[in-house]
Amino acid sequence: MNDQERKPEPEKPKRAHRHYDQEFKKSCVEHCRRAGGAVKRMARELGVNYWTLRGWMEEASAADAPGAKPRTVEELEAENRQLKAELSRVTEQREILKKSLGILSRP
Repeated sequence: MNDQERKPEPEKPKRAHRHYDQEFKKSCVEHCRRAGGAVKRMARELGVNYWTLRGWMEEASAADAPGAKPRTVEELEAENRQLKAELSRVTEQREILKKSLGILSRP
Protein backbone atom coordinates (compact mmCIF):
# COMPACT_ATOMS: atom_id res chain seq x y z
CA MET A 1 0.00 0.00 0.00
CA ASN A 2 1.34 3.43 -0.81
CA ASP A 3 0.65 6.69 1.01
CA GLN A 4 -2.22 7.69 -1.26
CA GLU A 5 -4.16 4.45 -0.70
CA ARG A 6 -3.80 4.54 3.07
CA LYS A 7 -6.95 5.57 4.91
CA PRO A 8 -6.61 8.41 7.36
CA GLU A 9 -6.73 7.35 10.98
CA PRO A 10 -9.78 8.55 12.86
CA GLU A 11 -8.95 11.41 15.19
CA LYS A 12 -9.23 10.77 18.87
CA PRO A 13 -11.61 13.10 20.60
CA LYS A 14 -9.71 15.71 22.57
CA ARG A 15 -10.28 15.82 26.26
CA ALA A 16 -11.58 19.09 27.56
CA HIS A 17 -9.07 20.98 29.67
CA ARG A 18 -10.21 21.31 33.21
CA HIS A 19 -9.70 24.69 34.80
CA TYR A 20 -9.29 24.92 38.55
CA ASP A 21 -9.74 28.09 40.57
CA GLN A 22 -6.94 29.42 42.76
CA GLU A 23 -8.72 28.46 45.97
CA PHE A 24 -8.90 24.79 44.88
CA LYS A 25 -5.23 24.79 43.89
CA LYS A 26 -4.22 26.35 47.19
CA SER A 27 -6.25 23.84 49.20
CA CYS A 28 -4.73 20.91 47.27
CA VAL A 29 -1.21 22.17 47.91
CA GLU A 30 -1.96 22.68 51.61
CA HIS A 31 -3.44 19.17 51.83
CA CYS A 32 -0.32 17.68 50.24
CA ARG A 33 1.96 19.59 52.57
CA ARG A 34 0.00 18.60 55.67
CA ALA A 35 -0.27 14.93 54.68
CA GLY A 36 3.36 14.77 53.58
CA GLY A 37 2.75 11.77 51.36
CA ALA A 38 3.68 11.00 47.80
CA VAL A 39 2.35 13.44 45.22
CA LYS A 40 1.09 10.59 43.02
CA ARG A 41 -1.09 9.24 45.80
CA MET A 42 -2.35 12.70 46.70
CA ALA A 43 -3.20 13.43 43.07
CA ARG A 44 -5.26 10.24 42.90
CA GLU A 45 -7.04 11.13 46.13
CA LEU A 46 -7.83 14.64 44.93
CA GLY A 47 -8.84 13.55 41.43
CA VAL A 48 -6.26 15.62 39.56
CA ASN A 49 -3.43 14.70 37.23
CA TYR A 50 -0.06 14.02 38.86
CA TRP A 51 1.75 16.57 36.66
CA THR A 52 -0.88 19.19 37.37
CA LEU A 53 -0.52 18.79 41.13
CA ARG A 54 3.26 18.68 40.86
CA GLY A 55 3.19 21.97 38.95
CA TRP A 56 1.00 23.56 41.62
CA MET A 57 3.43 22.37 44.30
CA GLU A 58 6.41 23.86 42.43
CA GLU A 59 4.60 27.17 41.92
CA ALA A 60 3.74 27.32 45.61
CA SER A 61 7.34 26.56 46.59
CA ALA A 62 8.65 29.28 44.28
CA ALA A 63 6.15 31.78 45.67
CA ASP A 64 7.16 30.90 49.25
CA ALA A 65 10.87 31.44 48.58
CA PRO A 66 12.31 34.36 50.57
CA GLY A 67 13.51 36.26 47.48
CA ALA A 68 10.20 35.91 45.68
CA LYS A 69 8.35 38.65 47.52
CA PRO A 70 8.52 42.11 45.93
CA ARG A 71 10.45 44.63 47.97
CA THR A 72 10.26 48.38 48.19
CA VAL A 73 12.85 50.70 46.69
CA GLU A 74 13.97 51.71 50.19
CA GLU A 75 14.61 48.08 51.15
CA LEU A 76 16.60 47.51 47.97
CA GLU A 77 18.64 50.67 48.52
CA ALA A 78 19.39 49.65 52.12
CA GLU A 79 20.50 46.20 50.97
CA ASN A 80 22.63 47.80 48.26
CA ARG A 81 24.36 50.08 50.83
CA GLN A 82 24.97 47.10 53.12
CA LEU A 83 26.43 45.01 50.28
CA LYS A 84 28.69 47.86 49.12
CA ALA A 85 30.01 48.31 52.68
CA GLU A 86 30.69 44.58 52.95
CA LEU A 87 32.43 44.56 49.57
CA SER A 88 34.60 47.47 50.61
CA ARG A 89 35.55 45.73 53.88
CA VAL A 90 36.39 42.45 52.14
CA THR A 91 38.38 44.25 49.42
CA GLU A 92 40.40 46.06 52.09
CA GLN A 93 41.08 42.78 53.91
CA ARG A 94 42.25 41.17 50.67
CA GLU A 95 44.63 44.07 49.95
CA ILE A 96 46.09 43.83 53.47
CA LEU A 97 46.64 40.08 53.02
CA LYS A 98 48.34 40.66 49.66
CA LYS A 99 50.70 43.23 51.19
CA SER A 100 51.50 41.04 54.18
CA LEU A 101 52.21 38.10 51.89
CA GLY A 102 54.59 40.26 49.88
CA ILE A 103 56.41 41.42 53.01
CA LEU A 104 56.67 37.89 54.46
CA SER A 105 57.91 36.33 51.25
CA ARG A 106 60.93 38.69 50.92
CA PRO A 107 64.29 37.02 51.58
